[in-house]
Amino acid sequence: MRVKITLACTETGDRNYISTKNKRNNPDRIELMKFCPRLNKRTLHRETK
Repeated sequence: MRVKITLACTETGDRNYISTKNKRNNPDRIELMKFCPRLNKRTLHRETK
């Protein structure tokens, strides 16, 4: 049930991270605070297709 997802920065649009999630437990899109190397700070990253 685990699928690979890509996390993109909401401020720059860069796709910085790849992660996995369980679709049964988390059917909605994931939002995490992650480090953005371009801005050199933590920003909100959302799951993309």
